[in-house]
Amino acid sequence: MSEPTPSRATPFHCPYCGEEDLRPEDNGAWLCSSCRRVFKVTFIGLQIPEVKS
Repeated sequence: MSEPTPSRATPFHCPYCGEEDLRPEDNGAWLCSSCRRVFKVTFIGLQIPEVKS
């Protein structure tokens, strides 16, 4: 199992069951120890409102 790296987002709870016992998996994925689901968190970007002159 790999160690968490600063370049990936760290979830605070499972998006499926809400439990907080998460463990890092390979390839940036997270394993929920409660429901056993494996998921990834992806940062899409920032939405900045357009400025009209």
